[in-house]
Amino acid sequence: MSSPRTDTISVQPGLSTASVRERLRAVPSGVRVAVVRTPELTVGALGALVAAAFAWVPSLWYDEAATVTSAQRTWPQLWAELHNVDAVHGLYYALMHAWFWLVGYTPFTLRFPSALAIGVAAGLVVALGRRLGGRRFGIAAGLVFLALPRVQWAGSEGRSYATITTFAVCLTLVGLTAVRRSRSGRSLHWWLAYGLLAVVAITFNVYLALAVVAHGATFLWTMLADRRARSGDRSLRALAPGGSLLRWAIVSVVVLIAVTPFVAAVASQSKQVAWLGPINDRTFPQVFSTAWFGGVEVYAAVAWALMVLGVTSALTAAHRSSPTVRSLFRAQAVRVALPLVVLPTLALLLATAMGRHLYTPKYATLSLPFVALLIALGITVIRKRALLAAALVAVLVLSVPTSVLVKLPRSKQDSTWSVAASIIASERSQQRDSDEGVVFGSVYGHPGTTADIIRQAYPNAFAGMTDLAVRKDGAASGVLWDQNGDLSSTIPSRLGDIDTVWFVGGTVKARNIEPETTQVLAEHGFTAVHRWKTGTVVLTEYRRS
Repeated sequence: MSSPRTDTISVQPGLSTASVRERLRAVPSGVRVAVVRTPELTVGALGALVAAAFAWVPSLWYDEAATVTSAQRTWPQLWAELHNVDAVHGLYYALMHAWFWLVGYTPFTLRFPSALAIGVAAGLVVALGRRLGGRRFGIAAGLVFLALPRVQWAGSEGRSYATITTFAVCLTLVGLTAVRRSRSGRSLHWWLAYGLLAVVAITFNVYLALAVVAHGATFLWTMLADRRARSGDRSLRALAPGGSLLRWAIVSVVVLIAVTPFVAAVASQSKQVAWLGPINDRTFPQVFSTAWFGGVEVYAAVAWALMVLGVTSALTAAHRSSPTVRSLFRAQAVRVALPLVVLPTLALLLATAMGRHLYTPKYATLSLPFVALLIALGITVIRKRALLAAALVAVLVLSVPTSVLVKLPRSKQDSTWSVAASIIASERSQQRDSDEGVVFGSVYGHPGTTADIIRQAYPNAFAGMTDLAVRKDGAASGVLWDQNGDLSSTIPSRLGDIDTVWFVGGTVKARNIEPETTQVLAEHGFTAVHRWKTGTVVLTEYRRS
């Protein structure tokens, strides 16, 4: 695929400092206020822009194709599918269905909602950071969040992971607001909002229930810290007033009851994660470097060091005999962020160790905003503004290579589907009057899935082709993918006046039906005239003699 054409712009050289100041004064006051006084908007807009840039370039892959095929089905077809598979993604598919109805499907429109979600999440991280540690800490946390390699991955992925981060940080903000309003006795509507948002969040992705559990740990830890602090100074105001934990527990029980039918439906489809393995020698590297840092070990080592520095320095300062207000706020930031970083991953690892294989790095996405908060705690140990800015720049620069890698054409599991589709489109453009058919073999790594998912991802390349092998239509039967029938009977019965047939399949780790296809077509006068291999996709063009 080619990227949109861009033109060059000229830049005037030799701008003096006075000239720059004059131009800044000419900027509308509303824009200056937005940039200076509302960093949430500035960082959020930056996040959406960076995540959306070149999002159309990487080739689609298996998981994204599931989004495309599900979201383009009719409402009854999608409902039938969710009764059999992917109930865990049902709300996301429904939202994407509405989105495609509005704007249509392209690789960019598939991924743009994720870029937008990353922008919103970044703005919310700034807001959460400002509440926990002031403006400087909030801005640092928002920028660190955008720099995390896994955030850049999620922002250009046509799946729900970016939106999970948005729900996680939004739910945390609402919960903290409910606790704060408990001091005045006017928190009921905030706890109702927390409960409703929790129901929506868990329905969107069941693993967000772990965020609710982590909030309970935060409120309990805060109440214990309040008790210790007030034993030394009764004039201190409690961060978590009495009854906050009880209110959280009551709301959580109601939420649990409300989502039980959904959780039961998801659990009944647990065979979908049968591919997840037990705890093994790859688990530690996945936790250490993959889940949040994209497998970049140098970045992971720096990030973990900063997190440890931030947590230890904040808790140590807060436990001094006369802690400052700043140290108390930073300690509260630890109490908010640390449970949301540790508990979700720990719960999934424990479940996996007990035989319920649930851990994979991408399921730890909900912790990304809070990883950013802990890293920002470590960075903001630096008090001098210039040094702090330099540290933030260093973190951003360190993330540049990964930010570029996730936008390369083969960045998603080395997929070359877009290349395969472009080959077919190019060859077909030279034979406009030809009647054409296609036989879809299986996909690399997914022997039970036909390469019709490449057509779903890039439909224009296959427009007008007759599927010669399909026996069971996935949309009509309530499953994700089409299924082939007996080639010796389905292909001849549909050939008709077709004089060109394409075979599209996978290399190793795929069920190879190409020899059988070649044999059946040869019996009806077809011979292979061209063959291509791009990555794990093989293409063969047959023509009638």
